[in-house]
Amino acid sequence: MEIVFEKEYLSELYYKGKTSDKKHRFQPEVVKRYKLRIEALENANSVEDLFRINALHYEVLKGDKKGISSVRVNDQYRVEFTTHKVESETVVTVCNILELSNHYK
Repeated sequence: MEIVFEKEYLSELYYKGKTSDKKHRFQPEVVKRYKLRIEALENANSVEDLFRINALHYEVLKGDKKGISSVRVNDQYRVEFTTHKVESETVVTVCNILELSNHYK
């Protein structure tokens, strides 16, 4: 699958391991796991492959997040993304890295 980043800080986290944006700073372990999750998305042949990798906790979100999917970075964070087809290639647009404790408050 092809990976596209919706926001610059998400791209910087993946390629540089840090962001120039002081608002989006993460612990080194979170950044390391984020990179692994993006690589897992990139290496998957299809969205269906994500269901087979239990550690990702892949889910299609509902309600106000309909149309967005997510994988877990760890117990505290998840990566939200959308997918669409361009010819025979699935394009994954990484939208957000979200702290779960904020989501469930």
